[in-house]
Amino acid sequence: MTAHAGALEGVRVIDFCWVGAGSFATKILADHGADVVKIESSAKVDGLRLSPPFAGRLPGVNRSGYFADRNSSKRSMALNLKSEDGRRLALELIRDADVVANNFTPGVMERFGLGPEVALGINPRIVYLSMSMQGSGGPHRHHIGYGSTMAAIAGLHDLTGESSRDPIGTGTNYPDHIPNPTHAAIAVLAAVRHSRRSGHGQAIDIAQVEPMVSALGAAILQSSLSGRPQHRRGNHHPTAAPHNVYRCAGEDRWIAIATMTDDHWSHLVVELGLRPPVAWASATERKAAEAELDGLVADAVARRDAVQLARALNARGVPAGVVSTAADLVDDPQLIAREHWQHLEHPEMGRTTYASPPFQLSATPGRLSRPAPLLGEHTIEAAEQFLGIGSDEAAELVRCGVLR
Repeated sequence: MTAHAGALEGVRVIDFCWVGAGSFATKILADHGADVVKIESSAKVDGLRLSPPFAGRLPGVNRSGYFADRNSSKRSMALNLKSEDGRRLALELIRDADVVANNFTPGVMERFGLGPEVALGINPRIVYLSMSMQGSGGPHRHHIGYGSTMAAIAGLHDLTGESSRDPIGTGTNYPDHIPNPTHAAIAVLAAVRHSRRSGHGQAIDIAQVEPMVSALGAAILQSSLSGRPQHRRGNHHPTAAPHNVYRCAGEDRWIAIATMTDDHWSHLVVELGLRPPVAWASATERKAAEAELDGLVADAVARRDAVQLARALNARGVPAGVVSTAADLVDDPQLIAREHWQHLEHPEMGRTTYASPPFQLSATPGRLSRPAPLLGEHTIEAAEQFLGIGSDEAAELVRCGVLR
């Protein structure tokens, strides 16, 4: 990948976020050139640092692959916000920054004396991002939760799973990985642009439940227009069939097939050698006979290799894809061809695989400038660069527990 200045070079972010969504939002900024300084504490470690998987299966605050993935290209500064001097130094960091970000429950930053009114008072051009679960207002503003909680509250769980079984969610904290960090990053970019043009900063209040609600637009529209709520239907489609995931040959190997048109269906029939009733040429009839149809397709693919079958169906223009495992993705030739995977040397974890930014800019492509930081790795460096603190003063602040 050719070296270019990142699109956000010159933007400084003071990052108080931890765990998933907030850290991913600031990672997006960091991977595109922003100087993101992650404020941490050895007294209360970011929960992701304690989350598996760990490199070499050896737990440690600097060995979490989950943390590494969410914090590439950042620096880590250990600062004790429970001390008066620590809070004073945090304010000095904010004074000259472009963005400050947090994903705490409302009131936490205010109790530290670092709320948006204080920040904007000392730095009128600052963009102040807050992304709590329910936002800063409303009767539920003090509720706490994680991705699975938000997905349930926002209605996602009711839409995922088989109709005859209990809600199962998505198997991962979907709100933390897609809607919340990306909405937050977009909001920050818009506010930074406004600040650069006008000189006026602003506070951004994201209730993380709300981006999830916006992701369910079609289901909400159906309910509001027809009065009939949409419920979970597994892998089935409202009108198309067959539209499901089917087991192939081998251990736990599956293929997803989506026949959205009559042409898709006719090509699927030829490839699988099916002998369906003539009436199934109609999409309406196929949908009406979906259970029988699924059984027919399942029998036909059970002895086929998933990769080869997907390739054959794609060649015929039938939408199909292998249900990939994480191991499949690391070796995926398409992702490799697009240089999606990057390998960085981490001080404790060694050579580590990282995902590149999920979009490519031709003139200012994002790139991972450094592996995830060790806890407090850049404390002294940041104190000297941003606060003008000399080595002797820094050593004294470390001794007093202000920098830790």
